[in-house]
Amino acid sequence: MFGKGSREEGWGIQVSHVDRKFGKRLVLQDIDFEVKPAEIFGLLGPSGSGKTTLVKLMAGIDRPTSGTVVVGGVQMPRLDMLGKIGYMAQSDALYAELTAKENLDFFASLFGLRGRGRRRRIEEVMELVHLTDSMKKRVSTYSGGMKRRLSLAIAMLHRPRILILDEPTVGIDPALRVSIWNELRDMSQSGTTILVTTHVMDEAEKCHRLGMLRDGRLIAVGTPGELKASANVTTIEEAFLAFGGVRG
Repeated sequence: MFGKGSREEGWGIQVSHVDRKFGKRLVLQDIDFEVKPAEIFGLLGPSGSGKTTLVKLMAGIDRPTSGTVVVGGVQMPRLDMLGKIGYMAQSDALYAELTAKENLDFFASLFGLRGRGRRRRIEEVMELVHLTDSMKKRVSTYSGGMKRRLSLAIAMLHRPRILILDEPTVGIDPALRVSIWNELRDMSQSGTTILVTTHVMDEAEKCHRLGMLRDGRLIAVGTPGELKASANVTTIEEAFLAFGGVRG
């Protein structure tokens, strides 16, 4: 099990009236929501809806044009917060010429992990993503799905207080997806706050609460049950269409 402590010890995220412009193009408009400590919060939306841009603001690798993003009580971006956040980007940031083990050792050193604890932790995360037998292979030989799994292992490596995952299960087989989601639930129960982006409806159902994004706007926030009840539909997909003004 990853993380320690109770739900009350977790860190939350507050996004307050955030806009993000690139030149004259408004990519995010008046985004306002909260991720509660130790909950799994899902951002649901199609490609181009602004999910990745919003995730980068919360991870502290971009800054809003207006509004504020506060993570664990600290306004982002802040360099000293990077070691407390686990971030898995949509594109894999790996060193292809190194082995998976060498990649893990490099990132573990950045996170301040040392000695026997570091070795044990690397073994734990590689077992979770089913890559133990491929630990000594060069990343250049990995498939796309294997690279996603290694990126997830690196994001979890330092037991972050907040875990931000951008489309973490793309290219991952269904059985492993189930295992990963079971681990995310365990982490949440142990106090880790988790934000995950997805466009997969069955994954959205697994989140405690959801924010639905469409065309850079937050169109609804609530539990999966609340959203379906409010839209008077039976599936999250139908709820998303209803909140977006599309009725079947």
